[in-house]
Amino acid sequence: MVKTFINTNTDFTCKHCGWHITSQSMVSGVRHRNHCPICLHSRHLDLFHAGDRLCACKGMMAPVGLTHKRSPDKYHQNHPGELMLVHRCMECGALSINRIAADDDPERLLRIFEHSLSESSYLLARDMNNNIDLLQEDDRDLLQSRLFGGVFTPVPVSVCA
Repeated sequence: MVKTFINTNTDFTCKHCGWHITSQSMVSGVRHRNHCPICLHSRHLDLFHAGDRLCACKGMMAPVGLTHKRSPDKYHQNHPGELMLVHRCMECGALSINRIAADDDPERLLRIFEHSLSESSYLLARDMNNNIDLLQEDDRDLLQSRLFGGVFTPVPVSVCA
């Protein structure tokens, strides 16, 4: 029997903000584009693994926080791992984690992190079964370093007289 490859990773128009999004991995840096790099919203498409597109829900997924992908490597238990975006389906409430793409808006990612700090207790209580740990205030410096490079030092705001 010959297996036929079906490309499920196609360009799309974001259902949330209306932007046309390319699925080209040379642009995004990921193999399966699953969210808009502008507004970071997604659709509930994958059921078992990234790119399977088998979920029947097809609801909108809103970005609700950031986390680190856990490494199965026992020698890197203290390494925070890859930065991941957490989405919550607006239809069924399911939570999922997705790789951050190279073309994602870093300022918007930072705003999602800051907003999640106020809602984290709800999300953590809601997602005890999926074992997703949202980034907390203690993770801010590492997050800013990964999003903007280097060591982040806030610039004091001064008022000109």
